[in-house]
Amino acid sequence: MPDDDLLQRLRCFHSDAFPHYREQFQSLVDEGQHPNTLFIGCSDSRLVPYLLTGAGPGELFLVRNVGAFVPPYDGSQGHHGTAAAIEFAVLNLQVSRIVVCGHSHCGGIKAMYGEISPEAQNLKRWLDLGRDAVLPVQPTPEALRRTEQRAVVLQLERLMGYPMVKRAVEDGRITLHGWHYVIEEGQVYVFDVTDGSFTPASIALSSSTGPDTQRLAHEAIGGH
Repeated sequence: MPDDDLLQRLRCFHSDAFPHYREQFQSLVDEGQHPNTLFIGCSDSRLVPYLLTGAGPGELFLVRNVGAFVPPYDGSQGHHGTAAAIEFAVLNLQVSRIVVCGHSHCGGIKAMYGEISPEAQNLKRWLDLGRDAVLPVQPTPEALRRTEQRAVVLQLERLMGYPMVKRAVEDGRITLHGWHYVIEEGQVYVFDVTDGSFTPASIALSSSTGPDTQRLAHEAIGGH
């Protein structure tokens, strides 16, 4: 039989890594999880939330999907993992931060400018959640970068359509964070509430969007 590298990695985790975190994991079992951040990120393998934020076990409640998209709150009560995770994070876990993190060279964003396999019906429908961020231009590297950032802002606006999120943001219990990770730079650009642009985290004054997210998001998406 061929070597099973995943099995070997599982064994290494149990024998080498887990002993260093044994007490921490036991505490998380005994006391339950209390993450302070809901991290909505793209499924791309190059985006590593724990590495990016320096978080440890129990600190991030993760949602990963193609494009880091947020479905609208429409009261349909359908089977939707991302919407369910948002509700659980806000109502049950009472997180204090929600991060939407897109990234450079996003395949999902690029796919919105091209043809999609006729077999990928779920993907085609899912990408509709980012269409409002698409620019009426050819998909140049600059256009794709701008679309990736606009898509992040679009999801922030959509988050404010969730009553429990809107209420918590307005009450000051939750802050929203729009990030764009540029893989080749190792730099995260954060959505700046003051001018509706993305600013490198290395010089930004805050990682959050501020209290007026919905208006600024609408304005940022409305203009090309």
